[in-house]
Amino acid sequence: MFWPSVAIIGVFVIWAMLGGEGAADNILSFRAEVVDNLSWYYVPLVSLFVVFALFMGFSKYGKIKLGKDGQKPDFGLGSWLAMLFAAGMGIGLVFWGVAEPLSFYMGPKPGVGEGEAERAEFAMSQTFLHWGFHPWAIYIVVGLAIAYAVHRKGRPVSIRWTLEPLFGDRVRGRLGDAIDVIAVVGTVFGVATSLGFGVQQIGAGLDHLGIIENPGSVTLSILVIVITLIATLSVVSGLDKGIKILSNTNGIIAAAILLFVLVAGSTTALLTDFFQNIGVYLQNFAGLSFDTGSWHGDEGTSWVGGWTVFYWGWWMSWAPFVGIFIARISRGRTVREFIVGALLVPTTLSFFWFSVIGGSGIREQQATGSMVGEDGSVDSTGALFALLDSLPGATLVIGVAILLIVFFFVTSSDSASYVVDMLASGGDPNPPTWSRVFWAVTQGLVAIALLTAGSGAGLTILQNVAVVIALPFSFVMIAMCLATLKSLRDEHVARQEAQAEEAEEALIESAVAAMTEAQENGELDPATSGTGSGSGAAGVGDKADKDTPGDDLLDTSAKA
Repeated sequence: MFWPSVAIIGVFVIWAMLGGEGAADNILSFRAEVVDNLSWYYVPLVSLFVVFALFMGFSKYGKIKLGKDGQKPDFGLGSWLAMLFAAGMGIGLVFWGVAEPLSFYMGPKPGVGEGEAERAEFAMSQTFLHWGFHPWAIYIVVGLAIAYAVHRKGRPVSIRWTLEPLFGDRVRGRLGDAIDVIAVVGTVFGVATSLGFGVQQIGAGLDHLGIIENPGSVTLSILVIVITLIATLSVVSGLDKGIKILSNTNGIIAAAILLFVLVAGSTTALLTDFFQNIGVYLQNFAGLSFDTGSWHGDEGTSWVGGWTVFYWGWWMSWAPFVGIFIARISRGRTVREFIVGALLVPTTLSFFWFSVIGGSGIREQQATGSMVGEDGSVDSTGALFALLDSLPGATLVIGVAILLIVFFFVTSSDSASYVVDMLASGGDPNPPTWSRVFWAVTQGLVAIALLTAGSGAGLTILQNVAVVIALPFSFVMIAMCLATLKSLRDEHVARQEAQAEEAEEALIESAVAAMTEAQENGELDPATSGTGSGSGAAGVGDKADKDTPGDDLLDTSAKA
């Protein structure tokens, strides 16, 4: 998978660099035709993934261990949850924490009322939809299938083996190669574009502090190089050191910023908002989950396609990376622990983050009108810093936020390099150091190339290519659901049959032991222990005929 993946990535990067804005327009049009018009497919599919995850977690299959029976988890609960959160959502929460709720508040979906309260409720519930149960269900579909195949069945760390229950040995051939190449390309594209957009946010923060004025492509490229170097050192050190330490550090810094905004802002209002936001989200969960915007015409479907459907495709493009990573760190967990940990805990933390950070942005806009431009537009790269600038100690807090963004991107980059390397190395869970370095550097070089191409149009191209790639991968995910369900059902049936055989053998052994003990104690007469045939039975019959029927018959029954 190594060379085909490298060739495909190289071709797309060259096309993006040479094509510029024209190529960006072409891929945007293609995405609009292929993806945005598939709301009828994406919307119910991702909602069914949520149903699948909940069913698997709380069904009779939940007790099955993702590893050998009795095996303990590789990582403690705190480190495990921190790595889950950092790999799956961390950097996105920082980037979109203020920008997305504020964007929905200023430009709500057609049909939402004009009142401030209505728009604020919609903004938070829609954000919860995009960052809650649905994306984590996408990750769980892939992660659970991989974790079972790798840790329970002993297969290599690869997407192809998740489909073995359906396709058998065919996954060893071209079909499996194609699936793994799609996973490698989608992961590199997704991480490279996120790295590019992330350094733009870092540049906006440095500009806000007056350190670097209007950072250009050269400055942003230097930032990418620095992040790539740190990520390379981290991925070389492995899971137990660099990635684990950075994930824990990210969690501590993010919690500190969250707590600061909560305490320095409208504490009571934000805590009250948190519970109301959850209530509104749960109350409208079914409607949000299946909303395609069709009753509001082209404007409604275009809004849903540009936001929700785009998100579902984007999360699917990240699913191979996040799924493999969370599977790799989840050995020793049960199916139920895996799903509860990956579905409920990160989702709850995300909800609290958006309620505090995003809610503060909306409340600041309501109070001062300073969070958006004169035309009502939202600066996605600068919205977080605009919020922090309204709080005490803004300079220090913005500096810490920039550090958090750097660490989150390092964690995403090194985790992705580790995953891509496992895939490209044929599923080796501990791939060689040189190839880890290669993929970490490749992601950085791709990001630099696209940052300098067509005023950032290259990033837009690659981001949308990743979303388009998610379409064929969605069919793989459907097959994963069926394969995982078949595997767990077969194991459950086999366990029941084995338990029944063990119970039967135990019953026989118990009966034999009891008969042996009774015979040794003289409580059982071998001559009268037959089934009614032979000399013993005849003797009993003779005695019953000759002597008093009642006494002897009772005596014989007592012996029996």
